[in-house]
Order: sequence, then C-alpha cells, then structure tokens
Amino acid sequence: MLGRLSLTARLTALYTLVSACVLVGLGLLVSIAVGRHFVELDQEFLRDKIDLVRAMVGESRSLERLAPRLDELLTGHNGLFIELRHGEGRVYGNTQSVFTTLPPSAGSNGKAFDWSVGNQTLRGLKATIRLPTSWADKVTDSRPLELRIALDTAHHTHFMQSLTRTLALYLMGALLASGLLGWWAARRGLEPLRVMKERAMAVTAQSLDHRMPVETVPVEFANLAQGLNNMLSRLQSDFARLQAFSSDLAHELRTPINNLLTQTQVSLTQKRDVTAYQDILASNAEEFQRLARMVSDMLFLAKTEHGLELPHRETVSLRDEVLDLFDFYEALAEEKLIRLHTNGDAFVICDRLMIRRAISNLLSNAIRYAPPNAQVQVAITHNDGRVALRVQNTGPQIPAADLPRLFDRFFRVEKSRHQPGAEGTGLGLSITKAIMEAHGGGASVVSTAQLTTFCLHFPVLTAEPKGLGANPSPDHLQSPSAHHPSS
Repeated sequence: MLGRLSLTARLTALYTLVSACVLVGLGLLVSIAVGRHFVELDQEFLRDKIDLVRAMVGESRSLERLAPRLDELLTGHNGLFIELRHGEGRVYGNTQSVFTTLPPSAGSNGKAFDWSVGNQTLRGLKATIRLPTSWADKVTDSRPLELRIALDTAHHTHFMQSLTRTLALYLMGALLASGLLGWWAARRGLEPLRVMKERAMAVTAQSLDHRMPVETVPVEFANLAQGLNNMLSRLQSDFARLQAFSSDLAHELRTPINNLLTQTQVSLTQKRDVTAYQDILASNAEEFQRLARMVSDMLFLAKTEHGLELPHRETVSLRDEVLDLFDFYEALAEEKLIRLHTNGDAFVICDRLMIRRAISNLLSNAIRYAPPNAQVQVAITHNDGRVALRVQNTGPQIPAADLPRLFDRFFRVEKSRHQPGAEGTGLGLSITKAIMEAHGGGASVVSTAQLTTFCLHFPVLTAEPKGLGANPSPDHLQSPSAHHPSS
C-alpha cells in the first residue's frame, strides 16, 4: 500500500505520524503530571486535617466533647470523611461509613490509598493518635486511636475529564494542522523534482540541449541534477556523432551503389559481347568487395563499442609481427621505390591477429602516402614499462585542424578524399584505435613538415625482449606518438 503512494503523500503521512506521537506523548505527560499534582495536593490536605484532628483530640476532655467538633469540621468540608477507631470498636463514624469497604491492609505503609464506594472515588490516609491523659480515667484500653480520613476526588475527576476532552480536541486540530503543514512543506520541498521532470519531458531527439537547474535546487538535488546534466551531455554528444556517422555512412555507401547501378543500367541498354559483360561483372565484384569490407569493418567497430573481449591472448614479439608485414607489403613498397626499416623490439600480451591488423593499417597508410624513394620507419621502444610502436613516413604535412578527427569514421583529409586510387573505406584508423583501446592502450598522431608519425601505445611491458637494449630507436622517433589519414 505504501509503495503506491506518492513521495509527497509518504512524507505527509510520516510527518503527521511523528506529530501524533509527539502530541499524544505530550498529552499523556500533562495528564500524568496533573494527576500526580492532585495526589500531592490531596495528601497535603489530608495531613493538615490529621494534624487538626490530633489537636482536637488533645484539647477534648472526653469523646463526647470531641464528636461535635468533628461534626463541625466535616460540615465545613464537603466530601471529607473521618472515622476514629479504638481497638476493634468505632468511636466516631456511623455504620454506613465509606470506610466499611476499605481493605484492612490499605494504608499500612503510611501512603495515600484510593478506593471506590458506589459512584464515589475516594483517596484516604491512616494515622494513629495517642490518647490524651484526660481520658485515662475513662478508657481502660491504653492503645492509641486509629484515624481514618478520606476525601472524595470527584472534583479532580471532573477536571481530568475536561482536560482530556480539551487535549483530545487540541490533538485532532494539531494533527490536522500538522498534516496540512507537512503536505505543504513536502510539496514545496519536492518542487525542484517537478521542475526537473518538466525539463526532462522537454528533452527530445531534436532538443537535447536542455539541462537541469543546479544552482537553484537544494543541495540534496544538486548531485542528481548534475548527474542528469552529464547524462544529457553524453547523449547529445553521442547523438551528434550518430547523426554525423549516419550522414557519412550514407555518403560512403552512395558511391559504390551508384557505380553498381550505373554500370548495370548501361549494360542493359544494349546487347554486348561476353568480354564486356565479364568486365562489367568484374567491376561490380570490386564494388561488392568494397561494400562487404565496409560492412565487416562496421560490425567490428560496433563490437568494440559494446566492450570487445579479446579472444586469444598470447605473448607477441612486435618486431616479428612488423617483419612479417614487411614481407607482405614488400611488392607494393618496391613498386613505389619505398624502403621499409624497423628497429627495436618488445613483448606484449595481446591478440596477435588484432595487433597485426592495427600495424597493417598504419603500414598501408604510410606506404600509400609516402613519396617515391622515401623510407617508412617502424620503431619499437619501451619506457617505464610502457611500449610504443611508431610508424613514420615522409610526405605532405597533415593540417593541424584535421589531426583531432583522423580517427573518426569515414574521415579523410580533404585532399586525399578525391585522390585517385584511394580505395579505402575511411575506417582503417577508427579500427586501429578501437583495437588499441580494447587492449587498454591508445593511438595518436603527430604531423610536421614532410614527416608524419603514427604511434600505438601498449599499456604495460609484460616480458623482457631479447637483445632490446643493443638496438635503440633513432632520436627523431622519440617524438610524441602519432597516426595518419584513414584508410
């Protein structure tokens, strides 16, 4: 039941319940304190009357002279009852006295005692009075007199009933006021949540710039508002990236699809010989391969965004991987008269195929953009347990404004976007960066006049390479890590 109530209703109910407990407790304390005060007043009154009766007994020469004075005392005090006993006999009081129903043990401890007779509630005391010497010749029993005195507490009962009714009415009024005050305070206190709700309702795919108020909300809600603002900022950034990616993807897919469509339509306009159809199908096959490679790369990047798990971890020599890739790119490098060179070595724990793919993307870019008769240098260094693999080539400088975007999907430096023979999908560097981040490392790029350097950062040197110290990297390879235009 409580789980279905609103937070305002819960706070109101809790505040009202606490107020009720406090007010009821206060009412009980008042009632108990007033009751105890009445008991003290009654005891003091009864003790005064006991002293008065003692004085009357001492001044009286006989019981006959005492009785009228006691009658006079009772006449002036309505609700006061007195009984004198001597031994087993009653020397003052009638047979229908209120003390006839009094238990024998009542008042034996010298304290006041209460009992009821019919509709009356009485409070009494017991006391002993020595017999006066003037009674010695008339009373043979020397035992003292026993005085029983009581007071009707009806007036106290009426006052307590009136007080209880007043407290009950006050309690109901106070609870009503507490409930209303609690509801008002809870509603005012939760007003920032309603403001945040309205802001959140205004957030749509077209308006992600709304933010929660942080300075105008209480401290308890400031962290929540800041957390929501951070979430909205991430969503806005991711949504902007998604829009840019969708636009780039549409642009990249449009070219091969248009090529396929145009060639197919042209081939259907008239009959052609088998050789012409084979050429058209071969051209279409190349476009299909490009589309398939793009789809495969996109699936790989999608996996990395959701936490790519490395399927095969093993200790790998980076130098051996680089030399194997040199063998693969040797024919392409010789065609462009480019020399391949490496120095240094380091061992890391990684997925061999993924790391080879990352290095291959950098080598492919370096060979593609290096001018003829240039050199592509690969240097492997380690420092303080961290390993860096740098791929460096000469060539035109990449504009500084383009460097931060080199790892974005489908991004190309503008002059290379229209470069003839550029067959990449624009995902090479994005995949390289994703592979390194999956290994806990990173990738970066630095480009100066006629020199561009790519770097793969590995988090920790996991094994001591053999003979590493004998072949240090050239000084110019100690520059900050780097990357190159995307494939």
